[in-house]
Amino acid sequence: MQHHNERSRLAVPLALVLAVVLAILPTSAVLASTVYTVRSGDSLWKIANQHGTSVSALQSANGLRTTVIHPGQRLTIPGGSGGSGGRYTVQRGDSLWTIATRHGTTVAALQSANGLRTTEIRPGQTLVIPGGSSGGTTQATVAARSGAASLSASDIDLIARLVRSEAEAEPYAGQVAVAAVVLNRVRSSRFPNTVREVIYQRHQFEPVSNGRINLPAGEVHRRAARDAAAGWDPSGGALFFFNPRKTSNSFLHGLAVTTTIGGHRFAR
Repeated sequence: MQHHNERSRLAVPLALVLAVVLAILPTSAVLASTVYTVRSGDSLWKIANQHGTSVSALQSANGLRTTVIHPGQRLTIPGGSGGSGGRYTVQRGDSLWTIATRHGTTVAALQSANGLRTTEIRPGQTLVIPGGSSGGTTQATVAARSGAASLSASDIDLIARLVRSEAEAEPYAGQVAVAAVVLNRVRSSRFPNTVREVIYQRHQFEPVSNGRINLPAGEVHRRAARDAAAGWDPSGGALFFFNPRKTSNSFLHGLAVTTTIGGHRFAR
């Protein structure tokens, strides 16, 4: 009986120790083994945004070479998004918008917190991550509403070349907006349903006619294409864009304007 009582007294402290260990176990250890089942309407961008990680991290954790996923597929969700202590180290392929979306803030807030006058960043650069956006509608919300697109490398390159030839001198948001117009057309029943068919549709984009579409895209143009594919649409859902100073086309001028960025007017 005495031995039994001693074992009982030992069992209580051991249970308490186990409870304490579980309570202080790092959250990242739990997050690291999270598995998510893909649902209809999901995209890698949407899943990454919901779980505070990145598309590239999801691809790496699941051995994915593209962004194509299907309902019922099980994905391992890696822990964390790479940020630490309110700071983030820029990775290759990052843009201010993707970083802002990942951390629940805005491009403007990132620029303000880091004294940036432009949206240009470089791999290895350390950024201060400000608190969440205090505005009503964040860029992440806009992106989630507009949806993300799964595109091939050739699609991204073609969109990037159009961005360069149509909007090389425009603000970065204006470049993303041009890319978004292409994707909006792909989704619209009024236009072809592939990137290539949309861009090469007759009499739609001047660079196709004058050959500038064949100029190689720069990294900033590819980044704009990727940001649009990830769901950022600064155009406000536009299907058309034009420079009102350079065209007197009555059809374009009669469209409902969604926004104006730089020299381009975007419309539906």
